[in-house]
Amino acid sequence: MVGVFRRSLSFPNKPTVRPPPPSKPRVSHHTRSISLPCRSHPLISHINHEISQIKSWSSLDRRTTAWITDGLSLLRDVQETLSDILHLPQSQESLRNRPVFFENLLEDLLRFVDAYGLFRTSVLSLREHQSAAQVALRRKDDVKISSYVKSRRALARDIAKLTSAIREPKTKYNHCHVDVLNGSYGEAELASVIGDVIEVTVLVSVALFNGVCLSLRSSKTTTFAGFLKRSEKRDKNCEGIEELKQVEEKSLVGLSKKKNEEIKVLTKKMMELENSIVEIESGSEKVFRGLIGTRVSLLNALTQ
Repeated sequence: MVGVFRRSLSFPNKPTVRPPPPSKPRVSHHTRSISLPCRSHPLISHINHEISQIKSWSSLDRRTTAWITDGLSLLRDVQETLSDILHLPQSQESLRNRPVFFENLLEDLLRFVDAYGLFRTSVLSLREHQSAAQVALRRKDDVKISSYVKSRRALARDIAKLTSAIREPKTKYNHCHVDVLNGSYGEAELASVIGDVIEVTVLVSVALFNGVCLSLRSSKTTTFAGFLKRSEKRDKNCEGIEELKQVEEKSLVGLSKKKNEEIKVLTKKMMELENSIVEIESGSEKVFRGLIGTRVSLLNALTQ
């Protein structure tokens, strides 16, 4: 005989009370939403700091060899940082998306490279003339000193032309705007930084070219001096470099009639002038190579 079992279900006396669901955070509603810019790359912050250092440097009063070489060193640092930024994949993509800006930047960099290349040639020639002039000074050779003075004037005119060649870059700062609505903050930020770099490159370069030019030119060349007064603003960039102004043309006239003590003083000033030229040449050489490196990085951004 098989027993029949019935299955029974037991229910609890009280229903289980579940905890209430956590309250949802209040959602704020906006009529329109925009995407906020992402955090800048550390290199962007770093280069902005370097750019501000150059602007502070330009406001200093004394125009000395140490001052101009400091400016060249700061500019070299900016060029190195910009080159690092251009190696970033996001920077390369941004530049490829801005072909006109890209081409203008390439052209500006080439213009700077050409200007610094010509400046290096002029400074090298000045050093050669300077060495020959020191020998002529010790021998009281008025003919060779006269040739040296003429070469200084010619070099001053050549260097003056470099300022006008770089004064109006195509990469304009005021064309860089931040368009967060279209999600292009990174591109606009990069363009703005590059615009600042071009601006301070012009700033340092004008101080360099004008400083050397105005130090070497003759105070008697009124036509050339008048041209500079009309074409340049009356600011610190219209002043020469102190050490380069120590040997004036009038002090080199009539060497055969000067006493030995006067010749010794002039010889010392000529040596100090040559040392200053060497320092300036070294600083400008580093900027020249930095500009070439930046342009190479930019070309790599196009090909990668």
